[in-house]
Amino acid sequence: MIRRLLNEDVDEVAEIWLDTNLKAHHFIAPQYWKENFKAVKEQLSQAEVYVWEDEHTKEIKGFVGLSDDYIAGIFVRSGAQSCGIGKMLTDYAKSTREQLMLSVYQKNPKAVKFYQREGFHKQRECMDENTGEKEYVMLWSRSK
Repeated sequence: MIRRLLNEDVDEVAEIWLDTNLKAHHFIAPQYWKENFKAVKEQLSQAEVYVWEDEHTKEIKGFVGLSDDYIAGIFVRSGAQSCGIGKMLTDYAKSTREQLMLSVYQKNPKAVKFYQREGFHKQRECMDENTGEKEYVMLWSRSK
């Protein structure tokens, strides 16, 4: 079930954010993610975030963060990846917007392929000033 983030979800969602970033972005020093953990946790409660919650266990398995037409991130808990949760969160975001944009690290080919499969197209390459890593800016638009 997809629902809006509640205040009591923030700790669990922040842990998913940290764990997923540490595992998916081995090319960035772990300290970078750990140093940003507190700030991200504070931002989560003020952002537009939707979680995918297991209806039986009530455990949050993933979430998507949106800022206007920008996907700030889609994160799925380890052990729950490749089960369709990321796709459901992406589809949910698509259902609320006419177009969506996101940035994805070039060195994360699994994520790049996922977004391409979901209809996102590379618009340009840029450099993440915080990490020094190349990113693709990708765009999805609703067909009319």
